[in-house]
Amino acid sequence: QVHLAESGGGLVQTGGSLTLSCVASGFTFSANDMGWFRQAPGKERELVASIWNTGNTYYAAFAKGRFSISRDNTKNTLYLQMNSLEPEDTAVYSCATRFEGAFNYWGQGTQVTVSS
Repeated sequence: QVHLAESGGGLVQTGGSLTLSCVASGFTFSANDMGWFRQAPGKERELVASIWNTGNTYYAAFAKGRFSISRDNTKNTLYLQMNSLEPEDTAVYSCATRFEGAFNYWGQGTQVTVSS
């Protein structure tokens, strides 16, 4: 059974940093593409960054230069390092994986709140 468990969210001031973690189980982590998504109140969920099983990465425009996605296949863990946080980054952040097509397995998410 696929299970994704996020942690590391919290309250931070503008300009601060956070590192989110996502521990995966129930599948071969190293073989899967992984992603971080976020959903702010009243808004649709959006992709933040993704990392393929090859290690190649993709970032949304708002994340480039501020966020960094990485993975440790020995620990079945996905990371998202977030720097220079802004109030607009306030959202629930979730990790996801996919087996075919679009990302289709999600964790419950972790709340990130950036105060001004």
